[in-house]
Amino acid sequence: MLQIIHPFLIFLFFSFHTVHAEELIVAVASNFVVPAKELSQEFSRKTSHKVTLSFGSTGKLYAQIIHGAPFQVFLAADQERPFRLVSEGFAEKGSQFTYAFGRIVLYYHRLSPNQHPKEVLRSNDFTRLAIANPRTAPYGLAAMEVIQNLGIFENLSTRIIQGNNISQTFQFINTGNAELGLVSRSQVINSNPDLYWTIPANLHSPIQQDAVLLHKGLNREVAKEFLEFLKSTNAREIIQSFGYDLE
Repeated sequence: MLQIIHPFLIFLFFSFHTVHAEELIVAVASNFVVPAKELSQEFSRKTSHKVTLSFGSTGKLYAQIIHGAPFQVFLAADQERPFRLVSEGFAEKGSQFTYAFGRIVLYYHRLSPNQHPKEVLRSNDFTRLAIANPRTAPYGLAAMEVIQNLGIFENLSTRIIQGNNISQTFQFINTGNAELGLVSRSQVINSNPDLYWTIPANLHSPIQQDAVLLHKGLNREVAKEFLEFLKSTNAREIIQSFGYDLE
């Protein structure tokens, strides 16, 4: 038997879903641009909530948060800034957790097939090496540790150029402003594997990337839902597919 649904009931149904769809504003470290976009799309598909992403270096996003930026969740590229935000009263105690472990790579356009990438760093065969600003970008700090642990800082010091964040550093290499650079593996994961070398993990401190619930998101259920989603198997598979380690 054909049943006719009254138009008013249809209106109520869609109104209910519209009322309960919320907007979330997430601050995201620059290394995590592409996976964050995919994760936010998947979260929106599952929940109908809208996610707005704001990207920048971890240090600059931290500065924006303490000066009143309207972010509700922070996906940092380190543990230090989320911890400081909790300690300083800008984030919820007990909400901080690690969502990814980053890996750093040496990315280059031209390399002699007979020369190991590490030896290129030791050589004088290039004029510019790009890294992110180590004062504001955890990947820049890791890059400096690599350079120092290889014992090549003195040789490279006049050839290092710094990007404001890891995205700008990546662009320096792609545009030819630097022949090679130390960037996030997630940025090159779909590139020719002959164009990058994953730096051994023992050459730098772990890049442990933490998420935290900010106080502006404390009373927003959507913020808590998003953080729980990041812990799900689905989200972790997406994160891993972009070259991140999970432990």
